[in-house]
Amino acid sequence: MAVENLYSSDLEAILSHRYDNGADYWTTPDQRLMKGAPFSTLESVLLLLELGMETAEPLLQETVELIFSTWREDGRFKVYPKGAIYPCHTINAANVLCHLGYAADVRLQKTFQHLLDTQYTDGGWRCNKFSFGRGPETEYSNPLPTLTALDAFRFSNYLNQEQALDRAVDFLLAHWTIRQPIGPCHYGIGTLFMQTEYPFRNYNLFVYVYVLSFYNRAKDDKRFLEALKALESKMADGQIVVERVNQKLGGLSFCKKGEPSALGTKRYHEILKNLGAKR
Repeated sequence: MAVENLYSSDLEAILSHRYDNGADYWTTPDQRLMKGAPFSTLESVLLLLELGMETAEPLLQETVELIFSTWREDGRFKVYPKGAIYPCHTINAANVLCHLGYAADVRLQKTFQHLLDTQYTDGGWRCNKFSFGRGPETEYSNPLPTLTALDAFRFSNYLNQEQALDRAVDFLLAHWTIRQPIGPCHYGIGTLFMQTEYPFRNYNLFVYVYVLSFYNRAKDDKRFLEALKALESKMADGQIVVERVNQKLGGLSFCKKGEPSALGTKRYHEILKNLGAKR
């Protein structure tokens, strides 16, 4: 497997959880692809890719088949066998497949169109599940699924060509100003958000800047530049220092809390590359 020796122990650690949920490929016998975080099917694939595993590896290709087996003709993904299909389910599955190189697949093209057709009035994506009750703040979209949708769309021909995605960018930039918890799932910009979290999992400063850096709509925006400056203020000697990491990932060498991360810094360099001459 094409992973640097430096991270071979991390690779083995992730693979050791392959059957934790009762079936192969980090899933459950009834194929719940988001169960068991951070070692769910969808998250484990992203971790392996972050470590440099090639998408052509048989393990990843077999996982592709598993994820696509949950695809529906209307473009959605049913990642849980029972219950409603929420936008975040479809968005997370599509995003992983895009990272695996399938953005041009006809099924994902249908998924992209479904997402564009179901975009909420404020430019983001939102589900009708109100775990925190209803209030004025729940009339907004959910920031993290919206950011993840933009992460998926960046692999597509829609990148910097589709006004609907500019609206999604505007929604996320507006949240930098609003700051308060918004959306049915109450995503806010506070102390935890401002901590540099790596690898990318939750709604936080690092992934916020990273994804938005692909979109021309954001690159010159004052709010984006403020977020970028905030991220850079937390770096040490030009390197990303991990401030927050899931406890179950704390033993992995590539994302040690309180230490510089070479792979995290690689993502930061992608941000700079995306900004190009604007820096």
